[in-house]
Amino acid sequence: METNDTGKAEKFFKEFGKSMDQFLVELKEAGTRVEGNMQERYEELKVAAEKLKKEAESKERWKEVEASLKKAGEELNNAVKSAFKKP
Repeated sequence: METNDTGKAEKFFKEFGKSMDQFLVELKEAGTRVEGNMQERYEELKVAAEKLKKEAESKERWKEVEASLKKAGEELNNAVKSAFKKP
């Protein structure tokens, strides 16, 4: 009777070991896929960050242009007023 119980326990642990091996293989494959997906997402975010950085720099440049044009417009307005001012 002990031999029969020992055989059942050995069979159980043998099957359990095979299941664990298969689980570890699948886990490693899943980890590799996730790592690939995360790397891909990181690259996408890096590109988006560069694009955003360029847009922000461009907006700063246009703000400077706008301020300069506004100042030039005000000076032109003052010059025209002075030129046609009645004495």
